[in-house]
Amino acid sequence: MVCSIGSSEPVRVLIIENDPTVRRLAAAALAAHEMRVREAADLSEAAVLARNEPFAAAILSLGGAGDTAEIISGLREAGLTCPLIATSATGSVSFAVEAVRAGAADFLVKPYQPAELLKRLSQAMQNTLYEPAGHEAPEAQADISGGFEGFIGASNAMRAIYEQVKRISPSKAPVFITGESGTGKEVAAEAIHARSDRAGGPFIALNCSAIPKELMESEIFGHVKGAFTGAHEDRAGAAELAHGGTLFLDEICEMDLALQAKLLRFVQTGTVRRVGDTKTRNVNVRFVCATNRAPMREVEAGNFREDLFYRLHVLPLHLPPLRERAGDIVQLASSFLARYAEEEGRGFRGFTADAIARLEAFAWPGNVRQLQNVIRRVVVLHDGVEVSAEMLSLPDGERPATHEPARDTGPLPRIESPSIAPLWRQEQRIIEEALKAFDGNAQKAAAALEVAPSTIYRKLQNWSRGRPG
Repeated sequence: MVCSIGSSEPVRVLIIENDPTVRRLAAAALAAHEMRVREAADLSEAAVLARNEPFAAAILSLGGAGDTAEIISGLREAGLTCPLIATSATGSVSFAVEAVRAGAADFLVKPYQPAELLKRLSQAMQNTLYEPAGHEAPEAQADISGGFEGFIGASNAMRAIYEQVKRISPSKAPVFITGESGTGKEVAAEAIHARSDRAGGPFIALNCSAIPKELMESEIFGHVKGAFTGAHEDRAGAAELAHGGTLFLDEICEMDLALQAKLLRFVQTGTVRRVGDTKTRNVNVRFVCATNRAPMREVEAGNFREDLFYRLHVLPLHLPPLRERAGDIVQLASSFLARYAEEEGRGFRGFTADAIARLEAFAWPGNVRQLQNVIRRVVVLHDGVEVSAEMLSLPDGERPATHEPARDTGPLPRIESPSIAPLWRQEQRIIEEALKAFDGNAQKAAAALEVAPSTIYRKLQNWSRGRPG
């Protein structure tokens, strides 16, 4: 049974705070509400208590250093599986986001009021899927072993994402998802919708990079009969279709600037006007957006409106690349193998040790989507009981030692060479050759290159503007 405020079972709370005054005041406030409080002056004391006692919640004081994820991960490994409220005298938004990403259920700036602390603790214990150590609920076990709302993986990086999704889903505020291609941004959007109070409404997804610029306005806002050539009847757009639910705008940084102005008006007023129409319609949607680009860099480059960015970038969610999800690669590969073996009528049941080593050593630049494609190709082209390393057909090379996720960093200096073309030039040549080989069919070219068709469309669009892909 989950310990919660008001239950017959005493609520056990662990306070991890190196300031004795703050620790004493917090303990007194909790004890006054009949909570059983244990105190730890440092992380080593907290680890000992976590190993030996179950807790319904914990309050963790953090400094301003960038080791938040390591601290929280260490406490989790010690057995502290309850919801954790992070506190700090550092009240920056970036630090709060870092704490939540690392697995904290909430964040409080010190000094805080006892009433606010009690309120946050109550909310965290009611919303969490965690229970005291050794008493994990069936739902929590399902989340970790079988996945979470379409995701698969139990790494610390993904546990932090699951916690963030659970926290932001009930809100009405817009969500802005970032991450490399293939990391599961649409899966995250669907998870947010499924856990929101709009779950009974529609989820409408629109890929802003896969639709020609001249048709995009009609796709979002709809049109009336005769608005343009081919408009033979009135048609509702994605905005109206999503009324009462969630509108997911994928690759939003690819949207034309003129259309961004109209989208901004929709976000501000909640009204839309179909192309060619004179009247406006009220629409109630929750906005979830996504991009594989660094959005602030796009703002600085003049490709994305700053006012629209700040309207939509309210609740950020950054999805980690597969190479940073230690332990998830084999679990994902096994899930894909089981699915495709059943679909194709093959006898695969697992992987050889060499295949597992190869899967874990590879960098996966295409992330989960690339892994999915590799496993599907193996199942289609081979048969057997175990997948061998040779069947995977992966390029040689170990996983790079470190990889930085897509962030708002400046460009690297250009180094000229008479024999080596820039990477985007080589990529352009490869894509153009693939399109030529399939008579311009982007779908077939994308399948051969193992990328999404939208990736080809987006890069072609960028190249036509004279920008690197």
